[in-house]
Amino acid sequence: MKFMVMHKVTEEMEKGTPPTPEEMEGVGQLIGEALQKGIFVSGEGLQPTSQRMHLAYRKGLRTLTKGPFSDLKERVAGFTLMCVRSKEEALAWCDKFAAAVGDVELVLGAVNEPWDVGMGPKPENAPLRFLSLHMADERSEKDLPREPWHAERLKVLFEEMTRVGVLQVSAELASTRRGSRVHFEGGRHTVMDGPFAESKELVAGYAVLELPSKEEAVEWSTRFGAVVKVREIDVRLLAE
Repeated sequence: MKFMVMHKVTEEMEKGTPPTPEEMEGVGQLIGEALQKGIFVSGEGLQPTSQRMHLAYRKGLRTLTKGPFSDLKERVAGFTLMCVRSKEEALAWCDKFAAAVGDVELVLGAVNEPWDVGMGPKPENAPLRFLSLHMADERSEKDLPREPWHAERLKVLFEEMTRVGVLQVSAELASTRRGSRVHFEGGRHTVMDGPFAESKELVAGYAVLELPSKEEAVEWSTRFGAVVKVREIDVRLLAE
């Protein structure tokens, strides 16, 4: 089984404060261990919400709200990571996604690259990568499949994105009732099983892990939370 482990934004992250050397070392050790065990699939961190956009599509019309966000709430149903030439191109692909699936809410944000956190100089012609998170709705929370025509349009879109070298990874998540939310406070953590509501704690980054059980995914989440000192981590099963 594959799980998406999403850690949430902290005040320091919102300020754009780089991670401390201790945090970098701790995260590096965790990822190294996960790679050695063959359970790490992928993972990215996002830039602060001041660099993100909320896109609401209704009846073919798009409403765009620029960050930072203080009252936005998220309950993620899936994600698409893309490599593009500009923010405008990323927005154009989001428009195509909405045209394929119908009414939807997306949060689009730039991905942190190594040079964004002080790990070497930015190279010429550096990649520009964006993560698009689409929000849950009644269908996704019931674990129902998309309508056949929506699924076919999405398949065609992803084939096009792959052909032109834009699509890096995309996945749908199972409903929150099959997930868990880990809350950290005072050096301790509590685990709440789903279903759960939208969270005012916005996603700061994620890792996809391949593990035998949700319990093991929660265990990895608690280890990560202890290193980066976040308040909340969502553990979500990827849809089959």
